[in-house]
Amino acid sequence: MPLEIARTEAGAVEHFYRSREREALRAFYGFTVVRHEQAHVLCARDGDETVGAATILIVASVAQVEWIVVAPERRRQGIGARLVESAAEAAAYYNCHKMAALVPHGGAAQQFFEHCGFREEAVLRQHAFKLDMAALRRFLQ
Repeated sequence: MPLEIARTEAGAVEHFYRSREREALRAFYGFTVVRHEQAHVLCARDGDETVGAATILIVASVAQVEWIVVAPERRRQGIGARLVESAAEAAAYYNCHKMAALVPHGGAAQQFFEHCGFREEAVLRQHAFKLDMAALRRFLQ
């Protein structure tokens, strides 16, 4: 029977991935890895109102910032910075050595993250939506 490549749903290959994950990671990294992935969601509230939220994904001792959103009318009040600090505390608790973020290069988001202690690691040319993206990192202590 000839080999066929076909589109499928993510759940259809979950068992395949899980049953081969350890060997694949060992071959990729060159040492045994137990992949443990976890998401942490933080919420900034003012009374009953949610005014901001952040999500980080922790994988391989790195906390990837997936989202930080602050209500437009509440921006520039330190809410985003407090969410970043809370995310850093969670990341440090889980022994992450750094936090990472991917943002449009030279934009307001990059300025925000740099204000929060992140530094540019690389620029990925025409990466997302054909925009140059800055790969940012902040080492944790």
